[in-house]
Amino acid sequence: MKIITKNKLPKDFFAGFRRDDVPGVRRIVEDVRRDGDAAVRHYSRLFDGIAPDPLRMPKEAVSRAADALDPSLREALLFAARNIRAFAKAQKAEFRDFEIETFPGVFCGQRTSPIDRVGIYVPGGRHPLVSSLLMSAIPALEAGVREIVVCSPPSSTGQVHPVILGAAGMLGLEEIYAAGGAQAVAAMAFGTESLPRVDKIVGPGNRFVTAAKLEVFGAAGIDLPAGPSEVMIVAGGEADPGIAAADLLAQAEHDPDAAAVLLTDSRTFAESVSEAVRKGLDRLPASSTAQQSLANRGFILVLDDLGEAVEIANRRSPEHLELQGERAVALAERFRNFGALFLGTEAGEVFGDYAAGTNHILPTGGTARFASGLGVRDFLKFQTTLRFESGGSGALLPTTERLASGEGLAAHAAAAAVRRKQGG
Repeated sequence: MKIITKNKLPKDFFAGFRRDDVPGVRRIVEDVRRDGDAAVRHYSRLFDGIAPDPLRMPKEAVSRAADALDPSLREALLFAARNIRAFAKAQKAEFRDFEIETFPGVFCGQRTSPIDRVGIYVPGGRHPLVSSLLMSAIPALEAGVREIVVCSPPSSTGQVHPVILGAAGMLGLEEIYAAGGAQAVAAMAFGTESLPRVDKIVGPGNRFVTAAKLEVFGAAGIDLPAGPSEVMIVAGGEADPGIAAADLLAQAEHDPDAAAVLLTDSRTFAESVSEAVRKGLDRLPASSTAQQSLANRGFILVLDDLGEAVEIANRRSPEHLELQGERAVALAERFRNFGALFLGTEAGEVFGDYAAGTNHILPTGGTARFASGLGVRDFLKFQTTLRFESGGSGALLPTTERLASGEGLAAHAAAAAVRRKQGG
């Protein structure tokens, strides 16, 4: 793993999220909007080698898959689900309805209500990401979403991967479709003969899925335009180089474009981590994803002091930020921009990926400057209410009329003035 200094940082390191048009996605979306199920099957045959018919998995198949889960995997899923649910419940408790009197007789309120129908995309290609199903579905369930749809690519038999299907059944989900890629996103956004449209689409995916989500935004809501996964580790020389190397390798395993970066103030530590990464790669296939990722976007940056790492991290806004070693943890309050923060060597990002309870669907590509990871709030609507008592509108009439007139909106001013008698 290459070791560099600050003046050798890649030119695009702070560039942030870019929307690059992915060839063919717009056409796929338009074809699905026009032709429905037929287009979904056409593109499934083209990209997945099979055209599932029907697209929706029978309820019996979902139940059988749930019953057939390996007992140890089932227990792991249940353990993770309990923790994710506990965290989601705590998030939900933070959102409440309220009403305040902003001026005598003027009552402004907030009502919190769940989205009616949500679509979850679960990758099932290179890796069947069953953990992403838990991370998406459980907050939606805790928010009170009434209808949850799951789309995941079909296998060579035309079925959704049995682990994903089984986990969906374990969670009590029944509406599962064997559809992947941009065609699945378009089907959820616009609806087809067999898949009624959803109100919002969430869940990670490849660049085709991300491009399709951006393309359909407006027809349906989306969570965030997730890009390749990232980890930034800030570590002092007292940290464990073997653990830092393991976390870099784990992140690099996601995708050839994943970014695994270490920031340290110790050249000796950097060299130890680099050697540990090399040994770790030797245990993986020569053509492994991790090998490609580290060659493409991985590096170790040696700084004069860890304070510089704070500035770099806040500017880069990584998806995952790990602080390893006592000196790095002591700087925790100075870090502002990240998707999720992992404090201390023991708090590996991998635990957040699976079983700790926090969500692993997080903002990437610098969007953590303004965006948050998936959570209960993504499945809620915050609606305001206004009512008056004791002629409360009368106190607002002069200000409202003056502001409306100042904007040149005579009908607005008149709509206030017509209530003068009711307002007292």
